[in-house]
Amino acid sequence: MGQRRVTGEAVDPRVAGLRSAVSRLRRELAGHRVDLVDREIAEDELAALDAMAVSGAPEVWRLRRSLLLVAGSLGSVSALSEALTGVRHAVELFGPAVPPQPPAP
Repeated sequence: MGQRRVTGEAVDPRVAGLRSAVSRLRRELAGHRVDLVDREIAEDELAALDAMAVSGAPEVWRLRRSLLLVAGSLGSVSALSEALTGVRHAVELFGPAVPPQPPAP
């Protein structure tokens, strides 16, 4: 049987799913050798998505902002569409976007 690491803390399955989806898209993007004008933006935002997931309690509006930047950076690259869809589904599991509220006067 496989081994599981026990840390005493439960891992939110949404976080695990997001990290997995981001990792897959990062691998596929790294293997996609076609020159993409905004590749660096996509790579930076994927790193930001992973960092937010590691934090454990990502802000949904920030997740969605990064997702939009990744999607816009990759355009309609069909070779990456399935992995990008996986990231989108993982982000959607965190719920609807709630914009930050200005501080009360």
